[in-house]
Amino acid sequence: MDARTLLITPEDIAGHSVGALLLLLPCAESGWHLAPALDLLVRDVIEQGDLELKAGRTVSLFRPVGLKALRLLIAVVDSQDGLPSPAAVRRATAALMPALKACQAPQATLLWGGSGELDGACAEAAFTTASDALYTYRHTKPSAPAAAALKKLQFACSKVSAPEVKEGLRRAAGIAAGVELARECANRPGNHCTPTHLAEQALELARSGPVDVEVLDRKAVEKLGMGAFLSVARGSDEPLQFIVLRYQGAGKKDAPVVLVGKGVTFDTGGISIKPAAEMDEMKFDMGGAASVLGTFKAIAELKPKVNLIGLIPACENMPSGRATKPGDVITSMSGQTIEVLNTDAEGRLILCDALTYAERFKPAAVVDIATLTGACVIALGHHRSGLFSADDVLAGELLDAGTNALDPAWRMPLDEEYGEALKSNFADMGNVGPRAGGSISAAMFLKRYTSAYPWAHLDIAGTAWKSGAQKGATGRPVPLLTHFVLGRSR
Repeated sequence: MDARTLLITPEDIAGHSVGALLLLLPCAESGWHLAPALDLLVRDVIEQGDLELKAGRTVSLFRPVGLKALRLLIAVVDSQDGLPSPAAVRRATAALMPALKACQAPQATLLWGGSGELDGACAEAAFTTASDALYTYRHTKPSAPAAAALKKLQFACSKVSAPEVKEGLRRAAGIAAGVELARECANRPGNHCTPTHLAEQALELARSGPVDVEVLDRKAVEKLGMGAFLSVARGSDEPLQFIVLRYQGAGKKDAPVVLVGKGVTFDTGGISIKPAAEMDEMKFDMGGAASVLGTFKAIAELKPKVNLIGLIPACENMPSGRATKPGDVITSMSGQTIEVLNTDAEGRLILCDALTYAERFKPAAVVDIATLTGACVIALGHHRSGLFSADDVLAGELLDAGTNALDPAWRMPLDEEYGEALKSNFADMGNVGPRAGGSISAAMFLKRYTSAYPWAHLDIAGTAWKSGAQKGATGRPVPLLTHFVLGRSR
């Protein structure tokens, strides 16, 4: 979908052909700033009882009188302080999308019906919301609905606000492309999205943009001494892949940001096998890897002045005669030994070796992203990702990035006492502790491999996908990560 600005005043909108006109209307009439023809239409639908001035209410008019538009779609927006927040714009845009898709307009124009003008953050929120709503998975579903007719979304603004709106739309287009790639990878079934497929997606990024990719096979991983990663992949017939992505937008001497994504393309739990119910959703256990690929897609389009490294340890976690057993002791790349008490706590095992590998880049910061623990879902639900970091500055950057991207996180504790749960009589540490505080003890496990650099961990088990009737990948936290990387640009 293309995004453009339309340099026009609200008074002149009636005279322009705009396809479908999306009007965001303030709750209070005193804040309206509408063309006469538009004002008459709005007041008429209110008087007829078809629209109530409460946030979230919508109405759709076909071929509205006095406007050169196929449809007029109105959403009432909460704007108590004069202008709506980006979150309010996102809610209003989402509310209008079913009617917009149904009318099959190839072009739509969004207009703020109040005083002042929407900024770049609001334009970003509207565009990314529309892009999310237009996405349809069809790779293994030929019967999926046809692609939406909407090809262009315009934002009515003045010359004064146009530069900021254009920048917001440029950022939104990059993020939307990254989110779509992440969703597409994660939605594919485990027999389609294998570790090899993730490597192919990374190589495709290298072919189409300023990204370099190296893929390490089992022999290379064995040579590196990644015993923890190898222990997880041992039970599967699918070959593991260790994917290294590089984007250089700054000087060679500038320390890079490193993103590490968990890439378990299907997780049975291994010998500690999961219950059958909802095991199909374990195809989403590579959501961290998908978010790294999606972020690289966004950054490759936006081309900020920053150096970025992506590390994706990709494999399956399967039970077999070769699989790691509960009680086995393995040696990680760092030399630390691990007693594998539960083979279903495999994500931290592949991540710990990747975190050790990250040291060679002398990074400015490392962020790992993983659908790591069900405990994080219990703690935070599905709205906020769990953020763990001992570095206040890095944690603050990530929290701010999540707020600005409307992809929020919540900081969790990392008190040293939580690490006591990982004690083992037979190795330097166990890979799990008691059930209580499980997301924290998992983060404490990872923390033991990150002393060489500033580090943060994002547990996205509750935010990377939805269950139930809306089952599917969300593409989170690509927006958060993209804003974070952009914030590091010189």
